[in-house]
This record gives sequence, C-alpha cells and structure tokens, in this order.
Amino acid sequence: MISKKFKSTLLGGCIAVAFASLLGGCATPPGEDPKNVVYNEVQDPLEPLNRYFFDVNQAIDALALKPVSHIYRDALPEGVKDSVSNFFTNLSQPIYFLNNVAQGDLDGAGDNMGAFFTNTFLGFGGLFDIAQIDTDKEDMGQTFAVWGIPEGPYLVLPILGPNSSREAVGLVGDHFADPVNIAARNSDMEYVPLIRALGTGIDARARAIEPLDEIEKNSIDFYAAIRSLYRQNRKSVILDGEAELTPLPDISFELDDDQPTKADSISLLMEEDDDSISVQKKSTN
Repeated sequence: MISKKFKSTLLGGCIAVAFASLLGGCATPPGEDPKNVVYNEVQDPLEPLNRYFFDVNQAIDALALKPVSHIYRDALPEGVKDSVSNFFTNLSQPIYFLNNVAQGDLDGAGDNMGAFFTNTFLGFGGLFDIAQIDTDKEDMGQTFAVWGIPEGPYLVLPILGPNSSREAVGLVGDHFADPVNIAARNSDMEYVPLIRALGTGIDARARAIEPLDEIEKNSIDFYAAIRSLYRQNRKSVILDGEAELTPLPDISFELDDDQPTKADSISLLMEEDDDSISVQKKSTN
C-alpha cells in the first residue's frame, strides 16, 4: 500500500511539473519595454504562482524544518553531524556515478565508485570519509544541461523549493534511476528514499541557517535574491565550479536618486552572471 501511494504521489508531481513547464513554454512574455527586462532575463513567467509556493515553503520552514534543524545542529556534536553528512553523501555516490558516465566524465565516475566502495567497506557504511576523494554532486538536471537541453522556466516546487523545469524533471529521473532507491524498492523498503530526503534536507538546512538568515535580512526582495542565487549556483555546478559567482549587491534601504533601483540591481546581477559564464566557456574552448 505504501508503494502504491508513493508512486501515485510521485506521478501527480510529474504531471504538475509537466503542466507547469507547458504553461511556462506557452506563456507570452511582455514586450521590449525596459520595465520588463527583469522578466525576460530571469525567465520566470510563472512568478505569481512561484511566489505563492515560495511563501508556502517559507511557512513550512518556519513551523517545522528550521526548528528541527536548530535542534539537530545544537544537540549533536560536530563529529556526529559530519558522519550523518558523510553517510548520505556516500549513498548518493552511485547516482553521481551514473550521471558522470552519461556526461562522458569517466574520471569523475571513477572517483565516485572509488569513494563509494572505500567508504562503504572501510568507513563503516559511509559514516567516515576514509577515501578523502573530492567528488562533485552530479544530478540528472546537470546531465540534461550537458546534453544541451534548455533549462526552461524557473519553478518553485512545494517543499522542494527552487528549480527549473529541466531540473525538476531531473529530480524525478534521479529518483527512479538511483541504484540505492531501486534496491530499496526491490527489498520492500519504500520508506528509504523518504528517510534519505528528510535526513539530507535537515542536515543541509542546519548548515545554512545563518547564511539564509543573513540573505533574508539584507534583501529587499528575498524571493528575487534566492532565485538569483539558485541560478548562479546551478550554472556553477553545471560547469563543475569553473563559473565565477557574482555576489549579491550590497542593497541599502537608503537609496539615492542616482543609485540603481531594485529592478536595475537584479538586472545587472543577471547580466554579470551571464557574462561570466560566457567568458568561462570561451576560456575552456
């Protein structure tokens, strides 16, 4: 019964993602009016709906995820938290391996398998990072990007947060292609992916409490700031960290007449980000 419910929920999520992508693709963007520059650059035709889900996720975070993450961070010693992070990272090495192979990065794939077997057998199931191999997190969204598939419109998914339509479809693909999840399903342990997601989410949220609080405190528009940071981060991981990240502008509430407006700041941020990616691509060629 658990399996059928889970598959039904996931199918509904896939349909929702596909429908949102269709709406984004069919949406008619505004004209070339300068007021619409931000709209065109950030590729967010579903912004009203995205902002709604962003607020929903913020409420869930304030009521549940952030308090639990505070308890997790404050109650556990650093060594235990590092072991938790190592364990979940080790479980993800097989799907990282598959994505590296799909991207043609055989060296990265070899590192994934080397880290997985070493830490699994010598690191007590991955609790300790014995291999000390710096492996990149490779997901199917990155694989699609390497294959040349456009990222599509920006999406904010319930609970899952910032995404693009390409990355959202990649999340579904990763779930079904992940060897650990396949082994769990074949062993009638359908709860394993949920436990992985909860554990990984709490660990990541605990490590990002102060940075996110600082961004929210210093941002006029927290939604726009997160959207910009998400897009920069995705471009960086797709290029394996070769892209230069553009820091958020120092936004003050006391703006002079000759200083850029909020829309201008975001627009300039995206232009700088795109320029840095172009420079990196030229240098690699």
